[in-house]
Amino acid sequence: MARIDFEKDKRLYFALRDVAQHFDVNESLLRFWETEFDIINPRKTPGGTRQYTKNDIENIAVVFQLVREKGLTLEGARQTLKHKKDEESRKIQVIHKLESIRNELKDLEREFEGLE
Repeated sequence: MARIDFEKDKRLYFALRDVAQHFDVNESLLRFWETEFDIINPRKTPGGTRQYTKNDIENIAVVFQLVREKGLTLEGARQTLKHKKDEESRKIQVIHKLESIRNELKDLEREFEGLE
C-alpha cells in the first residue's frame, strides 16, 4: 500500500489512483462513495479527471474509518457524519499524528542500530 505522507508531500492535488492506493481500495469504491457522501467532492478537470485535496482525503479517511474499520452501513455512516463529523475528524487527525510519531521513532531506532 502506497501511503501518502502529508508531512513531506507538498502537492495541492492528488490523483484518484494515489488516493485509492493510500487507502488500499479500488478506484471504483472512491467514485461510489463520492455519490453516497456529499462531504467527498473532489475537483474535476474539464476532461473529468478527479483531483483530491488534502481536505478531500481527510473526509475520505472519516468515511473509511466509519465504514471499513467500524463496520457501519452507509446509512449508519451518513447519520454519524450528520451528528458527529467533527469528533470523527479529530480522531482521524490524532491517528495520523500518532502514525507520524511512530514512523519518526522507527527512523530513530534504525539510526541508533546503525551506530552500534
